[in-house]
Amino acid sequence: MKPPPFDYVRVDSVDAAIAALRRSDGDARLLAGGQSLVPMLNFRLLRPSLLVDINGIAGLSDIEVAGDVVRIGALTRHRQLEISPAIAAHLPVIATAMGHVAHLAIRNRGTIGGSLSHADPAAELPMLALLLDAELEIESAAGRRRLAARDFFRGALSVALAADDMLVEIRIPVLPAAAGWGFAEVARRSGDFALAAAAATITVAAGVVRQVRLAVTGVGETPQRMSEAEALLAGQAVGPALLVAVRDSVRSVVEPGSDLHASSDYRRHLVGVLAQRAVADAWRRAAGGTA
Repeated sequence: MKPPPFDYVRVDSVDAAIAALRRSDGDARLLAGGQSLVPMLNFRLLRPSLLVDINGIAGLSDIEVAGDVVRIGALTRHRQLEISPAIAAHLPVIATAMGHVAHLAIRNRGTIGGSLSHADPAAELPMLALLLDAELEIESAAGRRRLAARDFFRGALSVALAADDMLVEIRIPVLPAAAGWGFAEVARRSGDFALAAAAATITVAAGVVRQVRLAVTGVGETPQRMSEAEALLAGQAVGPALLVAVRDSVRSVVEPGSDLHASSDYRRHLVGVLAQRAVADAWRRAAGGTA
């Protein structure tokens, strides 16, 4: 398999990257890790006239804790997220989830900005961005703007980026020190895309859930927050009966499709179980519960 012909330019600044995108009249693609882009080129699902290599831009692979926010450059590799002490301390659910992303060789190249911009319906990072109320900083010729993750993902492989936009930074609020978290995923083989996945965070006060977030992926065109299940959990002590209610709530609202890997019914069953596990783990970590 060979990609279609294209021109190539390597840039050393965000401004240069945006200028190259603008000159292409919408017919260019940014090259970061290339773990999704290159296969799509080889299958000729994309035919850009220009690839803009942004790997030479300094400062886009930094992870910095700034007050109550973790700032992550868009060129940060999956492996960096997996082993970063700052991520482990302040966003441990991300560190754990990264171990489920493909294989080590791919994690060494794939980037957070590339994953979010590609918006694969089964990818872990879009779900985590939604779960953790991330904000995405986007640069264009008009300047920089900030967009909430909930407004960024529009559909399968579709995000709120114009042809001359570039995602440059992801800002994620740190989890409270006492927050619990859970992550659960099932794939057919290690390294495969998830058939379904779920993640949750919980904070506890006076023995009940004070704040809860629950998100799932692999069961729709975009990751989804499970607001009905979150409402069931708020103000409650988590036990077996409530976990069953969470499972059933998740199953009632998702509308997964069928494909060669799994039927719609199986994915619906699976994501309910995974959500139940993620919430139970988050509760145990937050409160030492026995759910």
